[in-house]
Amino acid sequence: MLKADLHVHTCRSKDSTSPAEQIVQHCLEIGIDCLAVTDHNTTSGALEVKRVAPFKVIVGEEILTTCGEIIGLFLSEEIPPRLSPEETVSQIKAQGGLVCIPHPFDRFRPYSRLRRDALERITPDIDLIEVFNSRTYLLRDSARALQLAQSHGLPGTVGSDAHVIREIGRSYLELPEFNDAEQFRRALGQARIIRHKTGVLIHFYNVRNKLLKRLKGN
Repeated sequence: MLKADLHVHTCRSKDSTSPAEQIVQHCLEIGIDCLAVTDHNTTSGALEVKRVAPFKVIVGEEILTTCGEIIGLFLSEEIPPRLSPEETVSQIKAQGGLVCIPHPFDRFRPYSRLRRDALERITPDIDLIEVFNSRTYLLRDSARALQLAQSHGLPGTVGSDAHVIREIGRSYLELPEFNDAEQFRRALGQARIIRHKTGVLIHFYNVRNKLLKRLKGN
């Protein structure tokens, strides 16, 4: 069985400073052997991790649409931000990727969670729902995400949403081996959730990381 953290950021995200090599080393130390790297609006970090990791890496992207964020998994090409949700979904599907909705009911992310009307419009094309995110603080928000997935018969993903190294692996899935997107989707149906919330103070690292990058001109 794989131990998969399906929502991780590298230093290619503006609010993270985690280098690919350190991410891989930390995963080896804690036993995580599958990652979905989902940087904001870029696949470059995922490709870097994939090049150096001796374990399975899913190339992903957390894409900011005009109505909030959508994650694309199993991507071969980067998708530009600020497209409509429908166009973003179309571009994910065009390259054989999977459409995943991250933190759909997290009330503390009003600008990044996908708007309810947009969620309803693209529901027929959604492949996966993130049913637990370590940075979603209220369990009832996670419970609503799980109910959404179950009501539509969709597999659920789990991730730490790590922006600093020590967050990686806070939450993960134990699931069977897979070789492609369709096998991955089927494997999620047999997955076991290991979940732990991250403390609220971790968000100060995001602010710090953004400021440090601005000062360095990155």
